[in-house]
Amino acid sequence: MPEARITVNGKETPLSPATPHTTALDFLRERGLTGTKEGCAEGECGACSVMVARPGVHRPTDWVAVNACLVPAAALDGQEIITSEGLATDGEPGSMPSLHPVQEEMAIRGGSQCGYCTPGFVCSMAAEYYRPGRCEHSAEAAAGADPEHGPNGFDLHALSGNLCRCTGYRPIRDAAFAVGAPTEDDPLARRREQAPPPPVATEYTRDGSTFLRRSTLDETLQLLRERPDAVVVAGSTDWGVEVNIRSRRADCVVAVDRLPELRELRVESGHIEIGAALTLTEIERRLDGDVPLLAHLFPQFASRLIRNGATLGGNLGTGSPIGDSPPVLLALDASLVLADADGERVVPLADYFTGYRQSVRRPGELIRAVRIPLPLAPVTAFHKIAKRRFDDISSVAVAFALDIEDGIVRTARIGLGGVAATPIRSLATEAALEGKPWSAETVEAAARVLRGEGTPMSDHRASALYRSAMLGQSLLKLHAQTTEAVSS
Repeated sequence: MPEARITVNGKETPLSPATPHTTALDFLRERGLTGTKEGCAEGECGACSVMVARPGVHRPTDWVAVNACLVPAAALDGQEIITSEGLATDGEPGSMPSLHPVQEEMAIRGGSQCGYCTPGFVCSMAAEYYRPGRCEHSAEAAAGADPEHGPNGFDLHALSGNLCRCTGYRPIRDAAFAVGAPTEDDPLARRREQAPPPPVATEYTRDGSTFLRRSTLDETLQLLRERPDAVVVAGSTDWGVEVNIRSRRADCVVAVDRLPELRELRVESGHIEIGAALTLTEIERRLDGDVPLLAHLFPQFASRLIRNGATLGGNLGTGSPIGDSPPVLLALDASLVLADADGERVVPLADYFTGYRQSVRRPGELIRAVRIPLPLAPVTAFHKIAKRRFDDISSVAVAFALDIEDGIVRTARIGLGGVAATPIRSLATEAALEGKPWSAETVEAAARVLRGEGTPMSDHRASALYRSAMLGQSLLKLHAQTTEAVSS
């Protein structure tokens, strides 16, 4: 195979001598690009943010900000990235480079003190600067009615994964809300009109470890049959933490993030099929609110930086009992398409989890897609109870999908996270609701049932008693919200 190379700030750079476990952050810093910083090494602070050219949702290419501390450098073989140093443009010979508009606004408005976090903020801000449709945001935002969007359409959630310990966020917000539209001669804006680099097959071995990417799903499944011990990664938002914080290493890592067969999104007569390797940001923008329960989930799932890399396949594949997507998908009555070298099978998500971080998935088997049946339940909600409003791990997560007709609950699906060794369906509560009037009396009785669902435990995030109380409170809250909506 050709030598592994990454295009960094317009220049091809060989991956060697990096190891397969070298992060993109360390790869860049070892080459003198020290604007990219390590703060937390687990995707919490954004000091390591860089931009990657990815297939666009509305244009051929989108500039996407990702955590360089989590992504293996080998996963960027053949791809194109921009660091904070690459945003400035060269001036006349002998003159200083011209600052990028986001860099200039950060300087003018005092968006930096110690400067440690600034390059990461700048890269995340630049990705939002180039987001298609940003400047076409609603008149309400321009009038200041939406405090999380600027008059220029800038979405502050684009910076939700970036932390600053000394400047304070007001000057940074001011800089974000001051940037205009990209000019016609902006090279990074023009770059969006060309296709991103195509995925390349990668076989990179060094120091006894191997990073592999095949071109097709069939080739990947055959590889996994031969190497059932391999670690499978997509966005690497979970595995990257294991590598950095727990010093885990694998003899073989197999990347599936660019497989075309895992990156499709299809709406068919009976279901919506979402490819397991589509990032959460891609799903959010492609669906554009067509699945309201997912639309409720996305803003509460980690940060934009994480959602730019994280996938449903990865979130389900880890089997975590506190993952945010399983309760939502359980409420949507979703199924998983599992594939191996012998073929495919469809498993209801309610039957997928078998124990703590365990599932029915066999060695060599991948999650190819998530299927959500149609039509969708009209009454939905996602309640995430956590210590912070955004970018936090849930203590309890509850997802509701109800079909209420003529005041009667026809069907009820409730998914729970954080109250058992696995994500679970709240079957007893569903039975207590179905066929009953959607009344305060019914809901109060069902809330008492819901408080007894699962086997919640006490830990540093919440006590078992608190978790149980929040389950019942979530149903009462849903009833209050729906009653208010009907009466208004």
